[in-house]
Amino acid sequence: MARLVRHEEMGPYEIPEGTELPVWVCGCGLSKNKPYCDGSHQKCRDEMKGELYSYTDSGRTVVSKS
Repeated sequence: MARLVRHEEMGPYEIPEGTELPVWVCGCGLSKNKPYCDGSHQKCRDEMKGELYSYTDSGRTVVSKS
């Protein structure tokens, strides 16, 4: 079943305490290694506020709100 998830953040969250190295948790929803960041947020850096996007392996499309 497909579903839409609204992510307000474009980048990862750092979890610095309790680890030897910093751990980064995905904040954009695009990581293929969830819950950890894999750098996929680079794809959404230029998103416009208020727009809804759909991401696939072949790219990004704007989703109509109607």
